Amino acid sequence: MSLMSKGQYLESLSKLGHRVFIQGNQVVDVAKNPIAAPGVMAMAETYQQALESPDLFTAKSHLSGERINRFTHIQQNSQDLINKVLMLRELGRRTACCFQRCAGMDAINSVYAITHEIDAEYDTPYHERFKKFLNDIQDNDLVPAACMTDSKGDRSLSPSQQKDTDQYLHIVKETDSGVVVRGAKLHITGGVNSHELLVMPTRALREEDQAFAIAFAVPADTKGVTLVYGRQPSDTRRLETDRPDVGNLYFGGCEALVVFDDVFVPRERIFMKGEYSFAGRLVELFAANHRTSYGGCKVGVGDVLIGATAAIAEYQGTHTASHFKDKLSEMIHLNETLHGVALASAAQGYHTSSGSFVVNQLLANVCKLNVTRFPFEISRLAQDIAGGILVTMPSIEDQKHPEIGGYVRKYMAGKAGVSSDQRMRVQRLIENICLGTGAVSYLTESIHGAGSPQAQKIMIARLADIEGAKSCALKLCGM
Repeated sequence: MSLMSKGQYLESLSKLGHRVFIQGNQVVDVAKNPIAAPGVMAMAETYQQALESPDLFTAKSHLSGERINRFTHIQQNSQDLINKVLMLRELGRRTACCFQRCAGMDAINSVYAITHEIDAEYDTPYHERFKKFLNDIQDNDLVPAACMTDSKGDRSLSPSQQKDTDQYLHIVKETDSGVVVRGAKLHITGGVNSHELLVMPTRALREEDQAFAIAFAVPADTKGVTLVYGRQPSDTRRLETDRPDVGNLYFGGCEALVVFDDVFVPRERIFMKGEYSFAGRLVELFAANHRTSYGGCKVGVGDVLIGATAAIAEYQGTHTASHFKDKLSEMIHLNETLHGVALASAAQGYHTSSGSFVVNQLLANVCKLNVTRFPFEISRLAQDIAGGILVTMPSIEDQKHPEIGGYVRKYMAGKAGVSSDQRMRVQRLIENICLGTGAVSYLTESIHGAGSPQAQKIMIARLADIEGAKSCALKLCGM
């Protein structure tokens, strides 16, 4: 089996048996929990589209030659990377949220390349081990959650200098058959609805930090693993029986705290152990791959927000005003700029020693730095056009109330022919993306996902050819 259906994915989660807590309660089946279900359904859409739109959502495995979900594919050329960006935009348009599978995709591509480099220097067996793991992921269409960010404790200190060394995941015991690890990974996208946990270091390391230079994969239901679902703004609206107030009726994102409490990792699932000099290289490569992804998924969400803003302007009778047209054009310009840089990064990538194809890292960082800014301006313009009613509307329960419902329906209506229900539903969607659960991925994640803005600035400064630019300038002025 290479491709699971949506139903098979949901069934696989029900059988997983991982230890998940949501708002203080242990949850047996995350797909049936109203808080977590929208995130599950967003990821399920990646399975549905692979069957409905195989040209874009699937690829031919370079390992098996079989048709596989593109989210499990190792990129082989620039067209693969371009298709990835196009796929992510389409999913963003369909879900208007984080669908949680691209971090794992970018992680497997990064670990694939780096294990090959480690083996070349140290004669280790990591690359072949990882290929076996990857074969299983591809053959069974599984989701590996990328686990990189540690809790970090005192960030002025290195991992080995921490008072509590558990603030960085590390090896606490070694045996002939594997290692025991302890620590936690934070902000893990899709943590509660993934089959596997692919763990990587979170920063560059030094020799004294060898115990923290560990990369591995374990099933999400491994003994000692606990997943704690992260709260999101307005998430309890999902508990309401009548749901229009959630804004996005069908989909949502999910992040989790993943705790590793003396977890045993078998030797055959270890892909780095002590090779500290490659930790920073792995972080940078994953970051670059993931930073380009944001020029796909966030752009797709931007498409939805632009569409909702255009609709609300029409409902309110402001769509013909020149200032509206100007603001809408600016929203489109910013959104397409993000997409264009992502495509450029894909088109100008390069082959690694492993044979995989990765993004142009300078352009990837430019893309992500723009992502830390442009969605906020798009959101600001959407809120400007939507008006203050965006955050002061009565609820759907008020609209339905036998005594006051008439007032709500009368005064929340738009122009002639536009009901209060139409206007309020679109306003709630805008609210969701700009201020509610949807803002987690569209705004805050746009800042901190795949590294903070400062991280991108550091990489841009490091990768830019300043000396080459100086040489051009000096030559033109006769020097």
